[in-house]
Amino acid sequence: QLGISSSMTKQIPFFNYPSIFKEHGDEYANLMTDICSRGAYIMQQELLDFEKALAEYLGVKYAFGVGDGTMALIMGVRAAGLEPGSEIIVPSHTFVASAAAIHHAGCVPVLADCGPDHLVDGSDIAKRITKKTSAIMPVQLNGRVANMDPIEELCRIHDLKIIEDSCQALGAKFRGKFAGTFGAAGAFSFYPSKTLGCFGDGGAVVTNSDEVAEQIELMRDHGRNANGSVSLFGYNSRLDNVQAGVLLLKLREYGVQVEKRRSLAARYQKGLGDLSAVFLPPAPDAENEHFDIFQNYEIEADRRDDLRTYLADQGIGTILQWGGRVIHQFEELGLNQDVPRTEAMTHKFMLLPMNTSVSFEDVDYICEQIHNFYNK
Repeated sequence: QLGISSSMTKQIPFFNYPSIFKEHGDEYANLMTDICSRGAYIMQQELLDFEKALAEYLGVKYAFGVGDGTMALIMGVRAAGLEPGSEIIVPSHTFVASAAAIHHAGCVPVLADCGPDHLVDGSDIAKRITKKTSAIMPVQLNGRVANMDPIEELCRIHDLKIIEDSCQALGAKFRGKFAGTFGAAGAFSFYPSKTLGCFGDGGAVVTNSDEVAEQIELMRDHGRNANGSVSLFGYNSRLDNVQAGVLLLKLREYGVQVEKRRSLAARYQKGLGDLSAVFLPPAPDAENEHFDIFQNYEIEADRRDDLRTYLADQGIGTILQWGGRVIHQFEELGLNQDVPRTEAMTHKFMLLPMNTSVSFEDVDYICEQIHNFYNK
């Protein structure tokens, strides 16, 4: 039984940005007043504390706060020491930043297809490995980690490195291991709508490698070491101290936020699991080897565009991730590899509201309206 049956139209935005601040407004205001009154803006104690807490949470040796998730990826690829011009395999079903990071780091992106869970398919990766391949970039989308078993095996066989795009998957696990900790480096984004989001742009790179850590620490601050000597061309990409303070505060209750999302996903499963016209992501406890955090709730739906229009009329906000286009569909980029499952999926995929401002009653109303659409 769903918890609501109402003829009244509710208003459920896809994402309620003002609610991010309102939930703990006084704490955030006090935090910002404290930091700003001390003039502690760049690379101060809050950043050091957040980096330490993030590393401890993920069980890694190093975590570096940087300007955003894209720069985290660029620096992760550069620090891995790959041959310039070599190929890195990345799924087409991802934000363009994944491939852009490979390009800007001096390598060549090669696109791979996805599986039923919308994540990169290890068997398809195997078909795309050449003598020029130097690494694989699995993208841990929507708060779920790809099946890393075949990817790790391919890396062992072909002597390849793993650089993870985990921008949507902080806290997600595969076989008990966190997203971002499988390879040479892992990148995270703290964009406001992320499961752990700040009040602007922010990102982090994590690694267990001393060599990679040394490179990242230099690159994020113009290539300068502690003595001010410049040993490589770097970037101005440091996580602002105010944002680090906000993230540190949020990280302390992050587990509660993740469990709320998993509960919402279970509610969607209960409300929509019987609809043949809708293909859902795996339920929270469907597979023992996966622990999903549900950054997004991405479904495939028959008559998708008509469904979205209908839901909008009922006050429900939905979006098509990245505007509904994935990397191989941007013809100007010239990355036109054949990825038939990804191509087919993009004609049906869409995101339903999934964040901690959404209530169980909201989910029940959304499910009710989707049933109404397909029953008409």
